[in-house]
Amino acid sequence: MALSLDGGGSGVTLEDALTLLRDGELAVEGRVLDASNATFYCAVTVGERSAACVYKPVAGERPLWDFPDGTLAEREVAAYEVSAATGWHVVPPTVYRDGPAGPGMVQLWIDIDDSVNIGRFMRRRDVERLRAISVFDAVINNADRKGGHLLPTSGGHVYGVDHGVSFSAEDKLRTVLWQWAGARLPQESRSVLAQLSEQLRGPLGNRLGELLTQREVRQTRLRVQRLLSDGRHPEPSGDWPAVPWPPI
Repeated sequence: MALSLDGGGSGVTLEDALTLLRDGELAVEGRVLDASNATFYCAVTVGERSAACVYKPVAGERPLWDFPDGTLAEREVAAYEVSAATGWHVVPPTVYRDGPAGPGMVQLWIDIDDSVNIGRFMRRRDVERLRAISVFDAVINNADRKGGHLLPTSGGHVYGVDHGVSFSAEDKLRTVLWQWAGARLPQESRSVLAQLSEQLRGPLGNRLGELLTQREVRQTRLRVQRLLSDGRHPEPSGDWPAVPWPPI
């Protein structure tokens, strides 16, 4: 039985996906050639249950000047933990585990709706899922929200992927989702942020402390508090390029 999770009522539970990703046997079937770091397309299997997934080993991470070496996989998992805590489920199920090329990040593969024109889609103001992702990116300080990192599905859900350059203690927000800059946050976003603030003082903060530095966890809490205090979507700071290149 193949396992899929598209946000559109596939009937597969989140725990099913996480268990499979954690415990399944990983078999590399191909490589994503346009990725900047080593990224493998894999099958993960337990008994008769299987799914497609993405595997990014730490050994294949390209060194960056502004992020510590060998930390991108853990940042991807940290992004998943925050995503799950918000209830927005921006990030597909993601775990940190050993694999054929050593430890790394393993994430459920998401089949996208190929009929969506991402260049147009990413500029829309009427898609609440995109607006939630823009708030999520502000929380995790995403330095690389490109249009190609948005995955609209045929079920109507929109996922976000590639969060390895997130959670810097310095302000590095770069995104194509600036269409709400300076606008008041929706009440739903404020409610989620208030709950997230509480969670960051408890188990979620402890979990992030296993994946990030204490300073990065503290700055994440401060970003949430600042969003709540301002009550508005952030605006480009001017100290850092506002849009990643290429944008898609």
